[in-house]
Amino acid sequence: MQAHHYLGFQGMAGRSLRQVAEAEGRWLALLGWHAAALMCAPRDRWIGWPRPLHFQRLHLIANSSRFLILPGVAIPHLASRVLGMSLRRLSGDWQTYHGHPLLLAESFVDPTRLRGTCYRAANWLCLGESRGLARHAGQYRHHGQPQTVWVYPLHRRARPRLCDKDLQAHPWATPPSGPHPG
Repeated sequence: MQAHHYLGFQGMAGRSLRQVAEAEGRWLALLGWHAAALMCAPRDRWIGWPRPLHFQRLHLIANSSRFLILPGVAIPHLASRVLGMSLRRLSGDWQTYHGHPLLLAESFVDPTRLRGTCYRAANWLCLGESRGLARHAGQYRHHGQPQTVWVYPLHRRARPRLCDKDLQAHPWATPPSGPHPG
């Protein structure tokens, strides 16, 4: 990932998960998931959650921060197939490593580099563009490169659950406390 992805492999914020897609022992693709973006207007509007629940439920969303089909791999429709396989495992793997399931996956695609075709083919929802802000050292700075925002519900009732005030009955619905593995 460090050698072939334009963003490298640094900056996996908060809780993270790394996946490898392979066939017959050959690595085909690499994926990196980490904590959701703190603020994302298109995602937050789509969910429709009130501000207090936003901060209480953000841990139920993972961000696809890195996705790389390795050089030399040329298999038709591989990107959307890998995304689909990754999404089927994601909540369970997150539960295993971080102690709670996920309800939603998100991704930001740089439209100057990519069109998001594999996300569309894997049935992700395009919510529009971000405002071109990035958080650094606790402050938001305008970098002038809006990203296309994509989401994928990992549960059929993801939006209602993210907004449900009565979800507190589930132990995973409140943010985990204490240290977590990086």
